[in-house]
Amino acid sequence: MGVEEIVLLNEADEAIGSAPKVPSHHRTTPYHLAFSCFLLNTSGKVLITRRALGKRTFPGVWTGSCCGHPGPGEGLRAAVARRLRDELGVEAREFTSILPGFRYQATAADGTVENERCPVVRAIAATDTVHLDPDEVEDAQWWTWERCKELASRPEASPWFRLQMAELVPLGDPLEWPDAGVEGLPPFLTW
Repeated sequence: MGVEEIVLLNEADEAIGSAPKVPSHHRTTPYHLAFSCFLLNTSGKVLITRRALGKRTFPGVWTGSCCGHPGPGEGLRAAVARRLRDELGVEAREFTSILPGFRYQATAADGTVENERCPVVRAIAATDTVHLDPDEVEDAQWWTWERCKELASRPEASPWFRLQMAELVPLGDPLEWPDAGVEGLPPFLTW
């Protein structure tokens, strides 16, 4: 596997180049493209994950199902499906754009800044069984939406999870979240 690249953005959310992922995350991380996914099972439970303890940034925090970075020329659905397979060993279906315009900044304990345009996607798992990549995920559990809402107010939740939940909770039951469409995505990003 080669070096993972991220897509760099300008303030108009236009792609302005790419850079290697790992060395690009530091105290002055450039604005770039990412995504978050909330994976649901058919009964409406959400897969909540705990980041691996060995991760450089935000180790051990609880967060949504997975997150990652679309590579140059990679569509959003393809990137989400790739990370679900790589991190969680899960195949998904019914990908839905929920918060296409989500953006955030957060600073980790080591000073590393996250500075991301981070569309939020919902997907439905083909199975409840997960196979975790221990370099990425310490733990994963299927939680009720009520338990997810409780986590959103706790310090052990990732900053992006807390911010996303502030926008997701008003949408109601995760199985019934409305499709926000693709118009709010960065203009170059294919669905």
